[in-house]
Amino acid sequence: MTPDICRADTGLTDPEAVMAWDRMVRAFLAHGAATPTHLARVLEREPDAALPHAARGLFCLMLGRREMVTAAQAAADAARRALDAGGAPLRARAYVAALQDWLAGSPGCAIFHLEGVLAQNPADTLTMKVIHGIRFMIGDSAGMRRSVERALTGHGADHPLRGYVLGCHAFTLEETGDYAAAEAAGRQGLALTGDDAWGLHAVAHVHDMTHRPAEGIAFLDAHEAAWGHCNNFRFHVWWHKALLHLDQGDHARVLNLYDAQIRAEKTDDYRDLSNATSLLMRLELEGVAVGDRWSELADLAENRVTDGCLVFADLHYMLALTGDARADAAQRLVGRMAATGAETSEPGRVAAHPGLAAAEGLAAFGAGRYGRAFTRLQAARSTLITIGGSHAQRDVFERITVDAGLRAGRFDATAAILAERTALRSGRADRFAQTRTAQLEALRRAASVCAAE
Repeated sequence: MTPDICRADTGLTDPEAVMAWDRMVRAFLAHGAATPTHLARVLEREPDAALPHAARGLFCLMLGRREMVTAAQAAADAARRALDAGGAPLRARAYVAALQDWLAGSPGCAIFHLEGVLAQNPADTLTMKVIHGIRFMIGDSAGMRRSVERALTGHGADHPLRGYVLGCHAFTLEETGDYAAAEAAGRQGLALTGDDAWGLHAVAHVHDMTHRPAEGIAFLDAHEAAWGHCNNFRFHVWWHKALLHLDQGDHARVLNLYDAQIRAEKTDDYRDLSNATSLLMRLELEGVAVGDRWSELADLAENRVTDGCLVFADLHYMLALTGDARADAAQRLVGRMAATGAETSEPGRVAAHPGLAAAEGLAAFGAGRYGRAFTRLQAARSTLITIGGSHAQRDVFERITVDAGLRAGRFDATAAILAERTALRSGRADRFAQTRTAQLEALRRAASVCAAE
C-alpha cells in the first residue's frame, strides 16, 4: 500500500486510485469543485475500500441537510462491509468509527476518533482538515486551534500541503482573537499554496474584525485566483467582500454583489442561504430596502423547517422566514426546534439552548415584539458560539440583539453588548458600532428630556 500525499495509509492498492485520492485531498483542502469527482474515481477503481466510503460519509454530514444524512448512512454501511472484509488500516477504521458516532448524534465522539489518527501522524493533512471542519460546525474555536497546532508539528517546510495547514491555523488564530498572527499565517500560507481559499478567507476575517474595509477589499481583489476555482465556498468569499463594502456604507455595491455573485446560483445549501439571509438582514437593519429578494430564500427555508440537522442553519432559515413575514412558518420552526431540543444527542442539547431562545428571539423581532426579542436573544448570547460558524457569521444575531435593545429601551444592557462586541473586534468600533452608539446616546438624551418634563 502506497502512502498518500498526507504521508498516511489509505488501504488503497490501485495506483490510479491512489492518484485520484491525492487529487481529492488537494481539492478538498482547497474547497475545490472537483472534490466529489475525484472521490468518485477512487471508489470506481476500488469500490471495496473502507476509507473513501467513510470520507464520503463524513463529507455528506458536513453539508448539513437531511437528505445528506441518508447518503452518509449508505456510505457508512458500505464502509462497514469493507472493514468486515479485513485489511483496512487504523486510519480507515477510525474514519468509519467517526462516521458512525456522528450519525448517532455525537460529533464530539467523531472528533475523538479522528484526533487519535492525528496524534499518531500529525502529517495527516486530510484528517486535520476534517477535524477542523467538524469543530467549526460545533463552535469549538479553542479546540480548532489546539488541533491545528498539533498538526503543524508534522508539516515542516518539506510537506507539500503545509500551506493549507497554515491557512487553517490563520483561521483559528483569528477566531481566538490573535489577529496579527492570523493575518501573518494566512499570507504565509497563500504564498506557499496559491489556491488556499480558506486561508485567504481567514485574512478577510481579520480585515473585518479589525475594521479595515478598504485594505480587505484590495486584498481580496489581488487574490481572486485563490477562490475563483472553488465550489460554493466562492459565494462565501464574495459575502466577505460584501461585508467590507457594508462597513464602508456602500449599500448599492452590496446589493450588486448579492445579485451578481452571492446568489448567482439559487441553491438551498444552508451555507449559501446563511450568506444571503444574513446579508439581507444586515441591509434591512441599516434601513435599506431589499425588494422581493426575501421571497426565494423564504421558499427554500420553509422547505427546510423539518430538517433539524444544524441549529446554525435553523437560525438562518428563521431570518428568511421573518424577513418575508411568514409568521406561521416561523412558529413551526420554533416548535420543531423545541422538539429537537428534547432529544439527548449533542445537536439536541444545542437546540434546547441556546437554539430555542435565539429562534424565539428572532421570531419576536420579526413580529415587532422588541422587548421579547431582546430578552430571548440576550439569553442565548453567552452560549451562541455552540451553534458553530464564525464570529463574522454570528454577528448578524448580535446586531439584531442590539437593535432590539435600542427599540425596546434597554439602554444599559445594549450599551454593554456594544462594548463587548467592540472589544472582541480588536477594540475598533466599526460603522455599525458607531451608528448604534450615536443612536443610543440620542435615545438616552430624549429619555432624559421626557423624564424631566
